[in-house]
Amino acid sequence: MENRVARVTEIIGASPKSFEDAVNNGFKRAIKTLRGITGMRIVEQRVAVEGNKIAEYRVRMEVIFLLES
Repeated sequence: MENRVARVTEIIGASPKSFEDAVNNGFKRAIKTLRGITGMRIVEQRVAVEGNKIAEYRVRMEVIFLLES
């Protein structure tokens, strides 16, 4: 088995629909830039409120990916 080294980067995904959609939006954006993603961890969930209504769901995520040799 090869030695592997991973890195963690933090991103924030957002959606006007739901937390699940915010996670998917963040993931879809991450795969455009990062290669070798092995997992993600949801660190925090928040909402933005405007006019006494939830305007946006936000998730702070750690994206774990392998460093290339």
